[in-house]
Parts: sequence; structure tokens; C-alpha cells
Amino acid sequence: MTVNLLDLDLEGLAGYCEELGEKRFRATQLFRWIHQKGASGFDQMTDLARSFREKLATRACIKAMPVISCHESTDGTIKWLFDAGDGNAVEAVFIPEEDRGTLCVSSQAGCAVGCRFCSTGHQGFSRNLTTAEIVSQLWYAEHFLRQRLNTDERIISNVVMMGMGEPLQNYSALVPALRIMLDDHGYGLSRRRVTVSTSGVVPMMDRLSQDCPVALAVSLHAPNDVLRNDLVPLNQKYPLHELLNACSRYLAHAPRDFVTFEYCMLDGVNDRAEHARQLLDLVRRQDHDRGVRCKFNLIPFNPFPASGLVRSSSAAIQEFARILTEAGIVTTIRKTRGDDIDAACGQLAGDVRDRTGAGERMARRRTIMLQAAR
Repeated sequence: MTVNLLDLDLEGLAGYCEELGEKRFRATQLFRWIHQKGASGFDQMTDLARSFREKLATRACIKAMPVISCHESTDGTIKWLFDAGDGNAVEAVFIPEEDRGTLCVSSQAGCAVGCRFCSTGHQGFSRNLTTAEIVSQLWYAEHFLRQRLNTDERIISNVVMMGMGEPLQNYSALVPALRIMLDDHGYGLSRRRVTVSTSGVVPMMDRLSQDCPVALAVSLHAPNDVLRNDLVPLNQKYPLHELLNACSRYLAHAPRDFVTFEYCMLDGVNDRAEHARQLLDLVRRQDHDRGVRCKFNLIPFNPFPASGLVRSSSAAIQEFARILTEAGIVTTIRKTRGDDIDAACGQLAGDVRDRTGAGERMARRRTIMLQAAR
């Protein structure tokens, strides 16, 4: 059986080298060739013994997901569509800024959480991506950009697991991928510059804090359980009280001293002044270890036809931010990037074969809600 070396973190690669009868230190050389130099073939690895390269050529590969398409926004954002096989395609997005280059990475083909405001969730869920498929998005993007800019310097400084899927529902593939990103022999990213975004899978948040604590972002989007049950169905399993307690526990191990709460601004749904005040009460409750140290990232909703939702007005977003800021909560308003190529937050949809019926159930739920509204 051929082993895809993109599936292995450094420890896994060292074990694999031992299985081949090689010294463990060979794994470090191999790891650097793959991730730092972007080698896709063993014949490129000139400082490895020929016998080792020949052995690898018959038993292993470095195989990334094929690229179906690449689109570039007028603001410099780049979106790649990757072929995940069996009718599935997933998306990754590079967002260039003056002081950083951020790659938004997918963890699943589709998503089973089914948040109302997310186009990925409306497609339903097909399958988890492998570690190799998660890592290959970074591997391809980093070396594509280096070649384009004719440089050996690192281009991608930040990775956010905010693409298609719920990362913590693909935990066994996620953690090795994170370790590859963080490893100094790989991409050498700081734990502060790798962010996992979750809709609130509480048990896996606790595990991540022990196994590979990186920066944490939580898709909050509502200040009370009634509203969040509707917007983020996972809340019915892990309500806000449990979620906020998990955030407090995570902060004891996190590389940052705050959790980022993502909040999608939906006109007439969650954007009133009373909602902002409820948020303040929520994050300051004494039963959450004297409150949760946090910042808010307000996200203007990026509409798509199936949602039936509307973006909050600029005035409403600014007023919402003012209430939080004046109460002493660091609050930012996310600048919409790449919306002309459907690469903005909540727009990533790829092409997914729904194997769960989630997309159909969401469509039925939306129809019922529209009928009730009439």
C-alpha cells in the first residue's frame, strides 16, 4: 500500500522511516524537502541516499489534491477549488494583507452542522478530509505563491481553519495537520498564528487544549440559546452555558489570552442593541470562571440565495460594535474580502455529494420558516 507522506507529521514520518530500515533523522530531511521546499518527487531530494529514494519511490508518494480552478479577486484574494474525488470539491482562500498572508483552509467536504447563514452547510455533508488533504491546501498554496513571487521566503504567515467544514468533527485528521503547520521543520507557524474555528464541539475543545492548543475562534452568532438553536443547530447539543465554560477552560492552555467570538451580522435577526447587551451579560457571567476573556469579530453577512437572510446595515453594525467597545470589549468589524469570487466568509461551497440528507432537511426547514413568516 502506497503511503502519502503528506498524511504524516514529523513523528509519524520518523516511525515510517524506521519501518523502512532507515535512521529516524532521515525523517527530518524528508520532512524539510516536502514542506519547506515543496518537493513532489523523491528524485529532487539530492541529499538523500539513492537507495532510500528508490525505496520511497516504490512505497510512498507526495500527493496533493488536484486543483480544479483558481480565481483571483480584484483585492488580491485568491480562491482555489480542489478535487477531493468522488464528486467532491473543496475550497481554500488566500488573503494577502500588508503585515500578513492568511490561508483559510477546509477540513471537510461539506458540513453537517448546518448553520443557517453558511452556504457550505446548505450543501450538506459528504466526508471528512484526510490529514494529507488538509495539509495539501497549505502545501500547494505556499509553493504556488513562492513561485509566482519568485522568492524562497515564506508567504503564508497565518492559517485559519475556517474553510468548509467543522474542524473539530474531524479531529483525528486535524491534529496531525496542525502539528505539521507548527513544526519548525515544516511551515514553522506560531501557535498564535494558527486558528481553529469551531461552532462549539465542547468535548473536542477540551481535547484540543491538551493535544495541540492553538488560537481558538468560536462561531457564536447569537447571545441566547433560543436564537442560537435556530442559527447554529449544534447549540441544541452544547448550549451556551457549556460552550462558555469550555472557552474558559481552553484559555488556561491557549497561546492567546482571549477567545475570538465570530458574530455574523444578520438584519433584524441578531443585530439589535438588546442583542449586544445580552452578549455583554453572557461573556461576563461569574459562572464562566469570572467571565470569558474575549474579543468580538463582527462579520457582515455575505448573502447567498438559499439563506433567505439579509446583511445588517452598516449603521447597525457600527452601533453594535460601539456598544461592545464602550463596555471594554475589543471589537473589530471584518472587512469583506473576495466576495466578487465567492471567497468571502460564509460563501465557500465547493461541490459536495451530500450523504446525510442535511441539505434537503435545511431546505425543508427554510420552506417551513418562510411559510410561517407569511
